[in-house]
Amino acid sequence: MSVFPPETLARFASAYPERPHTLAHALGEDERLTLDALATLASRLPAASLEYNRGNLPIGVDGKPAPNGLSIEDTIRHIASSDSWAVLKNIEQVPAYRDLLLDLLEELRPAIEAKTGEMLTPQGFIFISSPDAMTPYHFDPEHNILLQLVGSKTMTQFPAGDARFAPDTVHESYHLGGPRELPWSNTLLEGGTPFAIGPGEAVYVPVMAPHFVRNGPASSISLSITWRSEWSYAESAARCFNGTLRRFGLSPRPPGRWPQGNTGKSLAWRALRRLRKTG
Repeated sequence: MSVFPPETLARFASAYPERPHTLAHALGEDERLTLDALATLASRLPAASLEYNRGNLPIGVDGKPAPNGLSIEDTIRHIASSDSWAVLKNIEQVPAYRDLLLDLLEELRPAIEAKTGEMLTPQGFIFISSPDAMTPYHFDPEHNILLQLVGSKTMTQFPAGDARFAPDTVHESYHLGGPRELPWSNTLLEGGTPFAIGPGEAVYVPVMAPHFVRNGPASSISLSITWRSEWSYAESAARCFNGTLRRFGLSPRPPGRWPQGNTGKSLAWRALRRLRKTG
């Protein structure tokens, strides 16, 4: 059975890749997504694929948040009371979860590839959050759909590519290896759009769209299905090239948003990387 109904696929095809929007899904209950199954999944993933910390965080943080003092398995199994936020990254490393991810993305593939070409680098992330937990203000390099499975949350998104909400220097630093957390000021809030989602609902997040997420009054499980495109990789490469130019005192123009291809700077960065590897 299809997880995304026809009207959802039509809405996604119309809005993708630049307009955030809510979607419906029928993923429902799945034995792979219970708390016990997710705790077991966490034990099978490498440490680099696990991130978990306190849930009572502000919207903006400086660097990575502090740990919560628990194991990842205890964090997940007791999420209702552990006051935590956890993410299991790259779940496709485990075959059963890779199947889940690819089955979902296959339904979206025609709409994706009609706009941004071949669907590249499929990845999945599972978020387990305590009541009222906060995921601080940040951005991500992938095209992303967040499916809400248990509980509720509100994602507040800000316009992608607007330097008021994510300065160009922060974009460049991130793509050159820096953190994804963004500087926050309460003056930014009026530029955000909140998307409230519960079970059976999802929200699409454009590439590098700044956002923060506040969990609802109950513990929550969400599944993020992501993919890259040649456009998203070119945007990343152009940001790296700009960051390199800025180190020499230049003030480069930021990459354009889709459908601008950013081909010139992307090729320049890739050539520069090859020279560094052979030099």
